[in-house]
Amino acid sequence: MKALAVGGITDHVHILLSLPSSKAIAEAIREIKSESSRWMREEGGTPRFEWQEGYGAFSVGWTQIEATITYIARQEEHHKRRDYQAEFVAFLKKHEIAYDPRYIWG
Repeated sequence: MKALAVGGITDHVHILLSLPSSKAIAEAIREIKSESSRWMREEGGTPRFEWQEGYGAFSVGWTQIEATITYIARQEEHHKRRDYQAEFVAFLKKHEIAYDPRYIWG
């Protein structure tokens, strides 16, 4: 897999990945969480770092890559206007993705 963009703020991260067709999304997330947790504990000075249990994964078409990279780069500015949780729920509703609010935030 190849990271095309990585960014976020204190309560979440966005990663735009190019995944080979042979790599399952769950496998990619497991690898990212495992390796980044190890790095945070060993090199990042955060001995108690842990990821939340869940994640969201969405596909992006080739024509949306540049806009997605820009969006990821502007997370801090963007979330001054709308918090992550409100934005995530709005995204699910906009794309008619069924969800149960009891299971989104744990």
